[in-house]
Amino acid sequence: MDHFCNRPISDVSSDLTVDVGATSFALHKFPLVSKSGRIRKMLMEVKDSKVLRLNLHNVPGGSEAFELAAKFSYGINIEINLSNVAKLHCTSHFLEMTEEYADKNLETRTETFLKENVLPSITNSISVLHCCENLLPVAEEISLVTRLITSIANNACKEQLTCGLSKLESNYTKPVLHSDEDDWWGKKLTVLNLEFFQRVLTAVKTKGLKQDMIAKILMNYAHNSLQGLFLRDPQLESQKKHRVIVEVVVSLLPTQSRKSTVPMAFLSSLLKSSIMASTSTACRSDLERRIGLQLDQAILEDILIPANAHGNNHSQLYDTDSIFRIFSIFLNLDEDDDDDNLMLDESEMVYDFDTPSSPKQSSILKVSKLLDCFLTEIAIDPNLPASKFIALAELLPDHARLVNDGLYRAVDIFLKVHPNLKDSERYRMCKTIDCQKLSQEACSHAAQNERLPVQMAVQVLYFEQIRLRNAMNGGHNHLFFGSLNTQFPQRSASAAGSGCISPRDNYASVRRENRELKLEVTRMRMRLTDLEKDHVSMKQELVKTHPANKLFKSLTKKLAKLNTLFRFKDVRGIGSRPSSESRFMFQKRRRNSIA
Repeated sequence: MDHFCNRPISDVSSDLTVDVGATSFALHKFPLVSKSGRIRKMLMEVKDSKVLRLNLHNVPGGSEAFELAAKFSYGINIEINLSNVAKLHCTSHFLEMTEEYADKNLETRTETFLKENVLPSITNSISVLHCCENLLPVAEEISLVTRLITSIANNACKEQLTCGLSKLESNYTKPVLHSDEDDWWGKKLTVLNLEFFQRVLTAVKTKGLKQDMIAKILMNYAHNSLQGLFLRDPQLESQKKHRVIVEVVVSLLPTQSRKSTVPMAFLSSLLKSSIMASTSTACRSDLERRIGLQLDQAILEDILIPANAHGNNHSQLYDTDSIFRIFSIFLNLDEDDDDDNLMLDESEMVYDFDTPSSPKQSSILKVSKLLDCFLTEIAIDPNLPASKFIALAELLPDHARLVNDGLYRAVDIFLKVHPNLKDSERYRMCKTIDCQKLSQEACSHAAQNERLPVQMAVQVLYFEQIRLRNAMNGGHNHLFFGSLNTQFPQRSASAAGSGCISPRDNYASVRRENRELKLEVTRMRMRLTDLEKDHVSMKQELVKTHPANKLFKSLTKKLAKLNTLFRFKDVRGIGSRPSSESRFMFQKRRRNSIA
Protein backbone atom coordinates (compact mmCIF):
# COMPACT_ATOMS: atom_id res chain seq x y z
CA MET A 1 0.00 0.00 0.00
CA ASP A 2 2.88 2.34 0.68
CA HIS A 3 3.88 2.23 -2.97
CA PHE A 4 0.48 3.42 -4.07
CA CYS A 5 0.08 5.95 -1.31
CA ASN A 6 3.43 7.68 -1.77
CA ARG A 7 4.16 7.19 -5.45
CA PRO A 8 2.94 5.05 -8.34
CA ILE A 9 4.80 1.98 -9.51
CA SER A 10 6.18 3.78 -12.51
CA ASP A 11 8.57 6.59 -13.34
CA VAL A 12 5.68 8.37 -14.99
CA SER A 13 3.88 10.71 -12.64
CA SER A 14 0.39 9.66 -11.62
CA ASP A 15 -2.60 11.12 -13.34
CA LEU A 16 -5.32 9.62 -11.14
CA THR A 17 -5.98 9.67 -7.41
CA VAL A 18 -8.41 7.15 -5.96
CA ASP A 19 -9.78 7.60 -2.44
CA VAL A 20 -10.93 4.42 -0.71
CA GLY A 21 -12.11 5.26 2.75
CA ALA A 22 -9.36 7.18 4.54
CA THR A 23 -6.66 5.93 2.15
CA SER A 24 -5.59 7.67 -1.06
CA PHE A 25 -3.92 5.87 -3.96
CA ALA A 26 -1.79 7.68 -6.60
CA LEU A 27 -2.38 5.66 -9.79
CA HIS A 28 -2.51 5.80 -13.58
CA LYS A 29 -5.64 5.78 -15.66
CA PHE A 30 -4.57 3.34 -18.37
CA PRO A 31 -3.88 0.18 -16.26
CA LEU A 32 -7.09 0.62 -14.30
CA VAL A 33 -9.26 1.43 -17.29
CA SER A 34 -7.95 -1.63 -19.12
CA LYS A 35 -9.17 -3.98 -16.35
CA SER A 36 -12.00 -2.20 -14.49
CA GLY A 37 -15.28 -1.41 -16.19
CA ARG A 38 -16.47 0.66 -13.24
CA ILE A 39 -13.47 3.00 -13.27
CA ARG A 40 -13.73 3.31 -17.06
CA LYS A 41 -17.33 4.47 -16.77
CA MET A 42 -16.49 6.91 -14.00
CA LEU A 43 -13.64 8.50 -15.99
CA MET A 44 -15.80 8.86 -19.07
CA GLU A 45 -18.13 11.06 -17.07
CA VAL A 46 -15.28 13.46 -16.17
CA LYS A 47 -13.90 15.82 -18.88
CA ASP A 48 -11.31 18.57 -19.28
CA SER A 49 -9.16 17.66 -16.28
CA LYS A 50 -5.51 16.68 -16.38
CA VAL A 51 -5.38 15.34 -12.82
CA LEU A 52 -8.46 13.37 -11.87
CA ARG A 53 -9.67 12.27 -8.43
CA LEU A 54 -12.14 9.45 -7.89
CA ASN A 55 -13.87 8.54 -4.64
CA LEU A 56 -14.90 4.90 -4.33
CA HIS A 57 -17.30 4.25 -1.48
CA ASN A 58 -18.24 0.84 -0.09
CA VAL A 59 -15.47 -1.15 -1.76
CA PRO A 60 -15.88 -4.75 -0.44
CA GLY A 61 -12.83 -5.52 1.67
CA GLY A 62 -11.84 -1.86 1.98
CA SER A 63 -8.47 -0.44 1.01
CA GLU A 64 -6.65 -3.76 1.33
CA ALA A 65 -8.83 -5.42 -1.27
CA PHE A 66 -8.58 -2.42 -3.61
CA GLU A 67 -4.78 -2.42 -3.34
CA LEU A 68 -4.65 -6.06 -4.43
CA ALA A 69 -7.00 -5.32 -7.33
CA ALA A 70 -4.84 -2.33 -8.35
CA LYS A 71 -1.69 -4.43 -8.29
CA PHE A 72 -3.43 -7.02 -10.45
CA SER A 73 -4.31 -4.21 -12.90
CA TYR A 74 -0.63 -3.25 -13.11
CA GLY A 75 0.27 -6.84 -13.99
CA ILE A 76 1.77 -7.66 -10.59
CA ASN A 77 1.28 -11.30 -9.61
CA ILE A 78 -0.85 -11.49 -6.49
CA GLU A 79 -1.43 -14.59 -4.36
CA ILE A 80 -5.03 -15.75 -4.05
CA ASN A 81 -5.64 -17.78 -0.89
CA LEU A 82 -8.44 -18.72 1.53
CA SER A 83 -8.14 -15.51 3.51
CA ASN A 84 -8.47 -13.11 0.54
CA VAL A 85 -10.39 -14.98 -2.15
CA ALA A 86 -13.78 -13.84 -0.85
CA LYS A 87 -12.94 -10.15 -0.75
CA LEU A 88 -11.11 -10.31 -4.09
CA HIS A 89 -14.09 -12.00 -5.67
CA CYS A 90 -16.46 -9.36 -4.26
CA THR A 91 -14.09 -6.50 -5.20
CA SER A 92 -13.71 -7.79 -8.76
CA HIS A 93 -17.48 -7.80 -9.05
CA PHE A 94 -17.71 -4.28 -7.58
CA LEU A 95 -15.04 -2.93 -9.97
CA GLU A 96 -16.46 -4.94 -12.89
CA MET A 97 -13.14 -6.69 -13.56
CA THR A 98 -14.69 -9.26 -15.91
CA GLU A 99 -13.80 -10.98 -19.18
CA GLU A 100 -15.63 -8.25 -21.04
CA TYR A 101 -12.71 -5.89 -20.42
CA ALA A 102 -9.71 -8.25 -20.27
CA ASP A 103 -8.89 -11.92 -20.66
CA LYS A 104 -8.27 -13.88 -17.48
CA ASN A 105 -9.42 -10.93 -15.48
CA LEU A 106 -9.55 -10.90 -11.68
CA GLU A 107 -13.11 -12.21 -11.42
CA THR A 108 -12.20 -15.23 -13.57
CA ARG A 109 -9.10 -15.90 -11.47
CA THR A 110 -11.03 -15.86 -8.19
CA GLU A 111 -13.85 -18.00 -9.63
CA THR A 112 -11.32 -20.63 -10.70
CA PHE A 113 -9.79 -20.69 -7.22
CA LEU A 114 -13.24 -21.10 -5.64
CA LYS A 115 -14.15 -24.02 -7.87
CA GLU A 116 -10.83 -25.82 -7.51
CA ASN A 117 -9.80 -25.15 -3.91
CA VAL A 118 -12.79 -23.96 -1.90
CA LEU A 119 -16.10 -25.52 -2.90
CA PRO A 120 -14.87 -29.16 -2.93
CA SER A 121 -13.70 -28.88 0.71
CA ILE A 122 -15.99 -28.48 3.74
CA THR A 123 -13.42 -26.81 5.95
CA ASN A 124 -12.25 -24.44 3.20
CA SER A 125 -15.84 -23.50 2.44
CA ILE A 126 -16.43 -22.75 6.12
CA SER A 127 -13.33 -20.54 6.27
CA VAL A 128 -14.33 -18.54 3.20
CA LEU A 129 -17.93 -18.30 4.44
CA HIS A 130 -16.62 -16.79 7.67
CA CYS A 131 -14.80 -14.14 5.62
CA CYS A 132 -18.07 -13.28 3.88
CA GLU A 133 -19.52 -11.95 7.14
CA ASN A 134 -17.70 -8.64 6.52
CA LEU A 135 -18.49 -8.52 2.81
CA LEU A 136 -22.25 -8.10 2.94
CA PRO A 137 -24.38 -7.29 1.04
CA VAL A 138 -22.14 -7.85 -2.03
CA ALA A 139 -21.39 -11.45 -1.02
CA GLU A 140 -25.12 -12.14 -0.98
CA GLU A 141 -25.78 -10.29 -4.25
CA ILE A 142 -23.28 -12.42 -6.17
CA SER A 143 -24.65 -15.61 -4.46
CA LEU A 144 -21.26 -16.42 -2.94
CA VAL A 145 -22.79 -17.12 0.49
CA THR A 146 -25.47 -19.40 -0.94
CA ARG A 147 -22.93 -21.34 -3.00
CA LEU A 148 -20.69 -21.91 0.00
CA ILE A 149 -23.57 -23.09 2.23
CA THR A 150 -24.84 -25.45 -0.47
CA SER A 151 -21.38 -26.93 -0.97
CA ILE A 152 -20.99 -27.51 2.78
CA ALA A 153 -24.32 -29.34 2.96
CA ASN A 154 -23.64 -31.46 -0.13
CA ASN A 155 -20.13 -32.42 0.91
CA ALA A 156 -21.22 -33.23 4.46
CA CYS A 157 -23.84 -35.69 3.23
CA LYS A 158 -21.38 -37.19 0.73
CA GLU A 159 -18.90 -37.69 3.54
CA GLN A 160 -21.60 -39.32 5.66
CA LEU A 161 -22.44 -41.72 2.85
CA THR A 162 -18.77 -42.50 2.25
CA CYS A 163 -18.21 -43.26 5.92
CA GLY A 164 -21.23 -45.55 5.95
CA LEU A 165 -19.99 -47.49 2.93
CA SER A 166 -16.50 -47.80 4.40
CA LYS A 167 -17.98 -49.27 7.57
CA LEU A 168 -19.89 -51.85 5.55
CA GLU A 169 -16.81 -52.80 3.54
CA SER A 170 -14.70 -53.25 6.66
CA ASN A 171 -17.47 -55.18 8.48
CA TYR A 172 -17.48 -52.57 11.26
CA THR A 173 -13.86 -53.35 12.20
CA LYS A 174 -12.69 -49.80 11.61
CA PRO A 175 -15.46 -47.40 12.59
CA VAL A 176 -14.99 -43.83 11.45
CA LEU A 177 -15.87 -41.29 14.15
CA HIS A 178 -15.26 -37.92 12.61
CA SER A 179 -16.74 -36.17 15.63
CA ASP A 180 -13.81 -37.35 17.74
CA GLU A 181 -11.13 -36.03 15.38
CA ASP A 182 -9.46 -32.69 15.93
CA ASP A 183 -9.97 -31.70 12.30
CA TRP A 184 -13.65 -32.60 12.21
CA TRP A 185 -15.48 -30.03 10.11
CA GLY A 186 -18.29 -29.71 12.67
CA LYS A 187 -15.92 -27.97 15.07
CA LYS A 188 -15.02 -25.39 12.42
CA LEU A 189 -18.58 -24.08 12.38
CA THR A 190 -17.99 -22.28 15.68
CA VAL A 191 -16.25 -19.44 13.80
CA LEU A 192 -19.48 -18.53 12.00
CA ASN A 193 -21.88 -15.91 13.27
CA LEU A 194 -25.31 -17.04 14.39
CA GLU A 195 -27.09 -16.22 11.11
CA PHE A 196 -24.66 -18.16 8.91
CA PHE A 197 -24.53 -21.05 11.38
CA GLN A 198 -28.32 -21.32 11.37
CA ARG A 199 -28.38 -21.36 7.57
CA VAL A 200 -25.72 -24.06 7.40
CA LEU A 201 -27.51 -26.28 9.95
CA THR A 202 -30.81 -25.84 8.15
CA ALA A 203 -29.15 -26.85 4.89
CA VAL A 204 -27.50 -30.00 6.26
CA LYS A 205 -30.73 -31.04 7.96
CA THR A 206 -32.59 -30.62 4.68
CA LYS A 207 -29.96 -32.69 2.86
CA GLY A 208 -30.38 -35.52 5.37
CA LEU A 209 -27.47 -35.29 7.79
CA LYS A 210 -27.94 -37.72 10.69
CA GLN A 211 -29.51 -36.33 13.84
CA ASP A 212 -26.71 -37.47 16.10
CA MET A 213 -24.25 -35.43 14.02
CA ILE A 214 -26.55 -32.41 14.15
CA ALA A 215 -26.81 -32.76 17.93
CA LYS A 216 -23.00 -32.85 18.27
CA ILE A 217 -22.63 -29.78 16.08
CA LEU A 218 -25.19 -27.88 18.16
CA MET A 219 -23.54 -28.91 21.43
CA ASN A 220 -20.14 -27.76 20.20
CA TYR A 221 -21.47 -24.43 18.92
CA ALA A 222 -23.51 -23.71 22.06
CA HIS A 223 -20.55 -24.52 24.29
CA ASN A 224 -18.26 -22.11 22.47
CA SER A 225 -20.86 -19.37 22.04
CA LEU A 226 -22.43 -19.32 25.50
CA GLN A 227 -19.45 -20.10 27.70
CA GLY A 228 -18.30 -16.97 29.48
CA LEU A 229 -20.64 -14.71 27.48
CA PHE A 230 -21.64 -12.69 30.55
CA LEU A 231 -18.03 -12.49 31.68
CA ARG A 232 -16.94 -11.07 28.32
CA ASP A 233 -19.84 -8.64 28.11
CA PRO A 234 -21.63 -8.14 31.43
CA GLN A 235 -23.97 -5.52 29.98
CA LEU A 236 -27.60 -5.96 29.07
CA GLU A 237 -26.57 -6.53 25.46
CA SER A 238 -24.97 -9.83 26.46
CA GLN A 239 -28.28 -11.09 27.80
CA LYS A 240 -29.92 -10.32 24.45
CA LYS A 241 -27.17 -12.22 22.60
CA HIS A 242 -27.53 -15.06 25.07
CA ARG A 243 -31.28 -15.24 24.52
CA VAL A 244 -31.01 -15.24 20.74
CA ILE A 245 -28.34 -17.95 20.70
CA VAL A 246 -30.34 -20.25 22.98
CA GLU A 247 -33.55 -19.79 21.00
CA VAL A 248 -31.80 -20.51 17.70
CA VAL A 249 -30.01 -23.59 19.04
CA VAL A 250 -33.26 -24.97 20.46
CA SER A 251 -35.05 -24.37 17.17
CA LEU A 252 -32.36 -26.44 15.39
CA LEU A 253 -32.52 -29.44 17.74
CA PRO A 254 -33.53 -32.79 16.20
CA THR A 255 -37.13 -33.93 16.34
CA GLN A 256 -38.52 -34.63 19.82
CA SER A 257 -38.47 -38.32 20.71
CA ARG A 258 -38.16 -40.64 23.69
CA LYS A 259 -35.00 -42.00 22.06
CA SER A 260 -33.49 -38.66 21.16
CA THR A 261 -29.80 -38.38 20.34
CA VAL A 262 -29.50 -35.16 22.35
CA PRO A 263 -27.88 -35.89 25.75
CA MET A 264 -29.85 -35.05 28.87
CA ALA A 265 -26.99 -32.96 30.28
CA PHE A 266 -27.07 -30.70 27.20
CA LEU A 267 -30.83 -30.24 27.39
CA SER A 268 -30.53 -29.36 31.06
CA SER A 269 -27.81 -26.80 30.33
CA LEU A 270 -29.97 -25.24 27.63
CA LEU A 271 -32.92 -24.98 30.00
CA LYS A 272 -30.76 -23.33 32.66
CA SER A 273 -29.45 -20.88 30.06
CA SER A 274 -32.99 -20.31 28.82
CA ILE A 275 -34.18 -19.32 32.28
CA MET A 276 -31.15 -17.12 32.87
CA ALA A 277 -31.63 -15.29 29.57
CA SER A 278 -35.45 -15.05 29.89
CA THR A 279 -36.18 -16.69 26.55
CA SER A 280 -39.64 -17.06 25.08
CA THR A 281 -42.25 -19.36 26.61
CA ALA A 282 -42.23 -21.52 23.48
CA CYS A 283 -38.49 -22.09 23.81
CA ARG A 284 -38.74 -23.14 27.44
CA SER A 285 -41.75 -25.37 26.78
CA ASP A 286 -39.86 -27.13 24.00
CA LEU A 287 -36.93 -27.86 26.32
CA GLU A 288 -39.19 -29.00 29.17
CA ARG A 289 -40.95 -31.46 26.91
CA ARG A 290 -37.66 -32.84 25.57
CA ILE A 291 -36.40 -33.38 29.12
CA GLY A 292 -39.72 -34.93 30.15
CA LEU A 293 -39.54 -37.46 27.32
CA GLN A 294 -36.12 -38.65 28.55
CA LEU A 295 -36.57 -38.07 32.28
CA ASP A 296 -35.66 -41.66 33.18
CA GLN A 297 -32.14 -40.90 31.88
CA ALA A 298 -31.65 -37.87 34.12
CA ILE A 299 -29.63 -37.51 37.30
CA LEU A 300 -30.20 -35.05 40.14
CA GLU A 301 -27.86 -32.39 38.70
CA ASP A 302 -29.90 -32.34 35.50
CA ILE A 303 -33.09 -31.21 37.23
CA LEU A 304 -31.57 -28.74 39.69
CA ILE A 305 -32.67 -25.77 37.61
CA PRO A 306 -31.83 -22.47 39.35
CA ALA A 307 -34.65 -19.96 39.52
CA ASN A 308 -34.23 -16.56 37.88
CA ALA A 309 -34.11 -14.39 40.99
CA HIS A 310 -34.08 -10.96 39.23
CA GLY A 311 -32.40 -9.53 42.33
CA ASN A 312 -35.10 -10.78 44.70
CA ASN A 313 -33.63 -12.05 47.96
CA HIS A 314 -36.84 -13.90 48.85
CA SER A 315 -37.09 -15.98 45.69
CA GLN A 316 -36.71 -19.74 45.53
CA LEU A 317 -33.40 -21.45 44.92
CA TYR A 318 -34.78 -23.73 42.20
CA ASP A 319 -37.47 -23.43 39.56
CA THR A 320 -39.98 -25.94 40.94
CA ASP A 321 -42.70 -24.92 38.47
CA SER A 322 -40.55 -26.04 35.57
CA ILE A 323 -39.72 -29.34 37.29
CA PHE A 324 -43.40 -29.93 38.02
CA ARG A 325 -44.20 -29.58 34.32
CA ILE A 326 -41.31 -31.87 33.35
CA PHE A 327 -42.43 -34.68 35.67
CA SER A 328 -46.04 -34.23 34.53
CA ILE A 329 -44.94 -34.67 30.92
CA PHE A 330 -43.19 -37.93 31.77
CA LEU A 331 -46.13 -39.30 33.76
CA ASN A 332 -48.59 -38.42 30.97
CA LEU A 333 -46.59 -40.03 28.17
CA ASP A 334 -49.01 -42.97 27.90
CA GLU A 335 -51.85 -40.57 27.17
CA ASP A 336 -50.00 -38.98 24.26
CA ASP A 337 -49.89 -40.25 20.72
CA ASP A 338 -46.26 -41.32 20.66
CA ASP A 339 -44.89 -42.67 17.41
CA ASP A 340 -42.60 -44.98 19.35
CA ASN A 341 -45.59 -47.09 20.39
CA LEU A 342 -46.25 -47.90 16.75
CA MET A 343 -42.82 -49.48 16.39
CA LEU A 344 -43.33 -52.23 18.97
CA ASP A 345 -43.06 -55.77 17.68
CA GLU A 346 -44.77 -58.86 19.07
CA SER A 347 -41.87 -59.70 21.39
CA GLU A 348 -42.37 -56.39 23.21
CA MET A 349 -46.11 -56.71 23.72
CA VAL A 350 -45.58 -58.62 26.98
CA TYR A 351 -44.54 -55.35 28.65
CA ASP A 352 -47.99 -53.80 28.53
CA PHE A 353 -48.52 -54.48 32.24
CA ASP A 354 -46.89 -52.47 35.01
CA THR A 355 -44.64 -55.23 36.31
CA PRO A 356 -41.30 -54.43 37.96
CA SER A 357 -39.48 -56.09 35.05
CA SER A 358 -41.23 -54.03 32.39
CA PRO A 359 -39.37 -51.07 30.87
CA LYS A 360 -42.24 -48.78 31.77
CA GLN A 361 -42.29 -49.69 35.47
CA SER A 362 -38.50 -49.64 35.64
CA SER A 363 -38.50 -46.08 34.27
CA ILE A 364 -41.16 -45.00 36.75
CA LEU A 365 -39.13 -46.37 39.65
CA LYS A 366 -36.06 -44.46 38.47
CA VAL A 367 -38.08 -41.28 38.17
CA SER A 368 -39.62 -41.76 41.62
CA LYS A 369 -36.17 -42.00 43.21
CA LEU A 370 -35.09 -38.94 41.23
CA LEU A 371 -38.08 -36.95 42.48
CA ASP A 372 -37.46 -37.94 46.11
CA CYS A 373 -33.83 -36.83 45.78
CA PHE A 374 -35.02 -33.55 44.29
CA LEU A 375 -37.49 -33.04 47.14
CA THR A 376 -34.71 -33.66 49.65
CA GLU A 377 -32.55 -31.08 47.90
CA ILE A 378 -35.16 -28.33 47.70
CA ALA A 379 -36.46 -28.96 51.24
CA ILE A 380 -33.60 -26.86 52.63
CA ASP A 381 -34.87 -23.78 50.78
CA PRO A 382 -36.47 -21.49 53.39
CA ASN A 383 -38.33 -19.57 50.66
CA LEU A 384 -40.01 -22.64 49.14
CA PRO A 385 -43.79 -22.56 49.73
CA ALA A 386 -45.27 -25.68 51.28
CA SER A 387 -47.91 -25.84 48.55
CA LYS A 388 -45.29 -26.38 45.83
CA PHE A 389 -43.46 -29.00 47.86
CA ILE A 390 -46.73 -30.87 48.50
CA ALA A 391 -47.74 -30.67 44.84
CA LEU A 392 -44.46 -32.30 43.79
CA ALA A 393 -44.71 -34.96 46.50
CA GLU A 394 -48.26 -35.86 45.42
CA LEU A 395 -47.40 -35.98 41.74
CA LEU A 396 -46.37 -39.65 41.52
CA PRO A 397 -48.94 -42.47 41.43
CA ASP A 398 -49.15 -44.94 44.32
CA HIS A 399 -47.25 -47.73 42.57
CA ALA A 400 -44.29 -45.49 41.70
CA ARG A 401 -42.68 -45.75 45.15
CA LEU A 402 -41.88 -49.18 46.53
CA VAL A 403 -40.36 -47.59 49.64
CA ASN A 404 -41.25 -44.18 51.07
CA ASP A 405 -38.04 -43.60 53.01
CA GLY A 406 -36.78 -40.97 50.54
CA LEU A 407 -40.04 -39.05 50.69
CA TYR A 408 -40.11 -39.25 54.49
CA ARG A 409 -36.56 -37.89 54.67
CA ALA A 410 -37.50 -34.95 52.42
CA VAL A 411 -40.62 -34.16 54.48
CA ASP A 412 -38.66 -34.32 57.72
CA ILE A 413 -36.05 -31.88 56.38
CA PHE A 414 -38.75 -29.51 55.16
CA LEU A 415 -40.47 -29.54 58.56
CA LYS A 416 -37.16 -28.86 60.27
CA VAL A 417 -36.31 -25.92 57.99
CA HIS A 418 -39.87 -24.52 58.19
CA PRO A 419 -40.77 -24.68 61.92
CA ASN A 420 -43.59 -22.14 61.56
CA LEU A 421 -45.58 -24.22 59.11
CA LYS A 422 -49.35 -24.19 59.51
CA ASP A 423 -50.90 -27.30 61.03
CA SER A 424 -53.08 -27.83 57.97
CA GLU A 425 -50.03 -27.77 55.70
CA ARG A 426 -48.12 -30.03 58.06
CA TYR A 427 -50.93 -32.60 58.07
CA ARG A 428 -51.36 -32.47 54.33
CA MET A 429 -47.64 -32.88 53.77
CA CYS A 430 -47.50 -35.98 55.97
CA LYS A 431 -50.45 -37.48 54.11
CA THR A 432 -48.18 -37.92 51.12
CA ILE A 433 -46.24 -40.56 53.06
CA ASP A 434 -47.51 -44.14 52.98
CA CYS A 435 -46.57 -45.48 56.40
CA GLN A 436 -46.93 -49.05 55.17
CA LYS A 437 -43.98 -48.47 52.83
CA LEU A 438 -41.52 -47.22 55.44
CA SER A 439 -38.55 -49.36 56.42
CA GLN A 440 -38.00 -50.43 60.01
CA GLU A 441 -35.38 -47.72 60.51
CA ALA A 442 -37.70 -45.04 59.13
CA CYS A 443 -40.57 -46.26 61.30
CA SER A 444 -38.41 -46.11 64.42
CA HIS A 445 -37.34 -42.57 63.53
CA ALA A 446 -40.89 -41.46 62.73
CA ALA A 447 -42.31 -42.84 65.98
CA GLN A 448 -39.95 -40.57 67.93
CA ASN A 449 -40.05 -37.58 65.59
CA GLU A 450 -41.57 -34.63 67.43
CA ARG A 451 -41.88 -32.62 64.21
CA LEU A 452 -44.53 -34.97 62.83
CA PRO A 453 -48.21 -34.70 63.74
CA VAL A 454 -49.30 -37.02 66.54
CA GLN A 455 -51.70 -38.84 64.24
CA MET A 456 -48.88 -39.95 61.99
CA ALA A 457 -46.81 -41.23 64.90
CA VAL A 458 -49.77 -43.32 66.05
CA GLN A 459 -50.31 -44.60 62.54
CA VAL A 460 -46.66 -45.62 62.25
CA LEU A 461 -46.88 -47.51 65.53
CA TYR A 462 -50.06 -49.24 64.41
CA PHE A 463 -48.63 -50.55 61.15
CA GLU A 464 -45.36 -51.46 62.82
CA GLN A 465 -47.29 -53.48 65.37
CA ILE A 466 -49.08 -55.36 62.60
CA ARG A 467 -45.82 -55.99 60.80
CA LEU A 468 -44.15 -57.39 63.88
CA ARG A 469 -47.07 -59.65 64.78
CA ASN A 470 -47.26 -61.07 61.28
CA ALA A 471 -43.51 -61.60 61.30
CA MET A 472 -43.85 -63.58 64.53
CA ASN A 473 -46.50 -65.73 62.85
CA GLY A 474 -44.01 -66.95 60.26
CA GLY A 475 -43.74 -64.11 57.78
CA HIS A 476 -40.14 -63.25 58.62
CA ASN A 477 -38.96 -64.06 55.13
CA HIS A 478 -41.40 -61.67 53.52
CA LEU A 479 -40.97 -58.03 52.78
CA PHE A 480 -41.94 -55.52 55.44
CA PHE A 481 -45.48 -55.16 54.07
CA GLY A 482 -47.58 -57.78 52.40
CA SER A 483 -49.28 -55.33 50.09
CA LEU A 484 -46.01 -55.06 48.24
CA ASN A 485 -45.72 -58.82 47.95
CA THR A 486 -49.17 -59.19 46.49
CA GLN A 487 -48.49 -56.44 43.98
CA PHE A 488 -45.04 -57.69 42.97
CA PRO A 489 -44.90 -61.38 43.90
CA GLN A 490 -41.72 -62.11 41.99
CA ARG A 491 -39.71 -59.81 44.25
CA SER A 492 -40.45 -61.84 47.43
CA ALA A 493 -37.88 -64.50 46.72
CA SER A 494 -35.56 -63.71 49.60
CA ALA A 495 -35.94 -67.21 51.01
CA ALA A 496 -34.53 -68.84 47.91
CA GLY A 497 -31.23 -69.46 49.60
CA SER A 498 -32.70 -70.96 52.76
CA GLY A 499 -32.57 -74.41 51.26
CA CYS A 500 -28.84 -74.46 51.85
CA ILE A 501 -29.35 -74.16 55.64
CA SER A 502 -29.77 -77.28 57.76
CA PRO A 503 -33.12 -77.79 59.59
CA ARG A 504 -31.43 -77.46 62.99
CA ASP A 505 -29.71 -74.18 62.10
CA ASN A 506 -32.89 -72.89 60.50
CA TYR A 507 -34.91 -73.68 63.62
CA ALA A 508 -32.36 -71.96 65.87
CA SER A 509 -32.38 -68.93 63.64
CA VAL A 510 -36.17 -68.74 63.73
CA ARG A 511 -36.22 -68.98 67.54
CA ARG A 512 -33.61 -66.25 67.83
CA GLU A 513 -35.55 -63.96 65.49
CA ASN A 514 -38.76 -64.63 67.42
CA ARG A 515 -37.12 -63.58 70.66
CA GLU A 516 -35.87 -60.39 69.08
CA LEU A 517 -39.29 -59.66 67.63
CA LYS A 518 -40.96 -60.17 71.00
CA LEU A 519 -38.57 -57.69 72.58
CA GLU A 520 -39.34 -55.23 69.81
CA VAL A 521 -43.09 -55.68 70.33
CA THR A 522 -42.66 -55.02 74.02
CA ARG A 523 -40.76 -51.81 73.34
CA MET A 524 -43.38 -50.65 70.86
CA ARG A 525 -46.18 -51.33 73.33
CA MET A 526 -44.37 -49.31 75.96
CA ARG A 527 -43.94 -46.48 73.52
CA LEU A 528 -47.62 -46.64 72.58
CA THR A 529 -48.65 -46.60 76.24
CA ASP A 530 -46.59 -43.49 76.86
CA LEU A 531 -48.22 -41.78 73.90
CA GLU A 532 -51.69 -42.70 75.14
CA LYS A 533 -50.93 -41.27 78.56
CA ASP A 534 -49.65 -38.06 77.05
CA HIS A 535 -52.78 -37.66 74.96
CA VAL A 536 -55.10 -38.35 77.82
CA SER A 537 -53.44 -35.70 79.92
CA MET A 538 -53.43 -33.23 77.05
CA LYS A 539 -57.12 -33.89 76.40
CA GLN A 540 -58.05 -33.37 80.03
CA GLU A 541 -56.19 -30.08 80.25
CA LEU A 542 -57.62 -28.68 77.04
CA VAL A 543 -61.18 -29.88 77.64
CA LYS A 544 -61.20 -27.89 80.85
CA THR A 545 -60.46 -24.67 79.00
CA HIS A 546 -62.30 -25.59 75.80
CA PRO A 547 -65.10 -28.06 76.53
CA ALA A 548 -66.39 -27.89 72.97
CA ASN A 549 -63.10 -28.89 71.39
CA LYS A 550 -64.18 -31.58 68.93
CA LEU A 551 -60.67 -32.39 67.73
CA PHE A 552 -59.53 -34.00 70.95
CA LYS A 553 -62.83 -35.77 71.44
CA SER A 554 -62.37 -37.33 68.06
CA LEU A 555 -58.78 -38.25 68.91
CA THR A 556 -59.92 -39.94 72.12
CA LYS A 557 -62.42 -42.05 70.22
CA LYS A 558 -59.78 -43.11 67.69
CA LEU A 559 -57.33 -44.08 70.44
CA ALA A 560 -60.07 -46.14 72.04
CA LYS A 561 -60.64 -47.97 68.77
CA LEU A 562 -56.90 -48.47 68.50
CA ASN A 563 -56.78 -50.14 71.95
CA THR A 564 -59.59 -52.42 70.84
CA LEU A 565 -57.63 -53.43 67.78
CA PHE A 566 -54.58 -54.32 69.87
CA ARG A 567 -56.66 -56.66 72.01
CA PHE A 568 -57.66 -58.76 69.02
CA LYS A 569 -56.19 -62.23 69.14
CA ASP A 570 -56.57 -62.71 65.39
CA VAL A 571 -54.73 -60.07 63.39
CA ARG A 572 -55.34 -59.67 59.67
CA GLY A 573 -52.55 -61.03 57.51
CA ILE A 574 -50.09 -58.67 55.99
CA GLY A 575 -50.88 -59.68 52.46
CA SER A 576 -54.56 -58.73 52.76
CA ARG A 577 -55.86 -55.22 52.16
CA PRO A 578 -57.63 -53.43 55.03
CA SER A 579 -61.35 -52.80 54.70
CA SER A 580 -62.76 -49.35 54.27
CA GLU A 581 -63.64 -49.22 57.99
CA SER A 582 -60.12 -50.06 59.10
CA ARG A 583 -58.32 -47.54 56.86
CA PHE A 584 -56.41 -45.06 58.95
CA MET A 585 -56.95 -41.33 58.89
CA PHE A 586 -53.77 -40.59 56.95
CA GLN A 587 -54.54 -41.70 53.41
CA LYS A 588 -52.74 -40.15 50.47
CA ARG A 589 -54.60 -37.82 48.17
CA ARG A 590 -53.10 -36.85 44.86
CA ARG A 591 -53.24 -33.43 43.28
CA ASN A 592 -52.79 -32.56 39.67
CA SER A 593 -51.73 -28.94 39.91
CA ILE A 594 -49.80 -26.59 42.14
CA ALA A 595 -52.04 -24.83 44.64
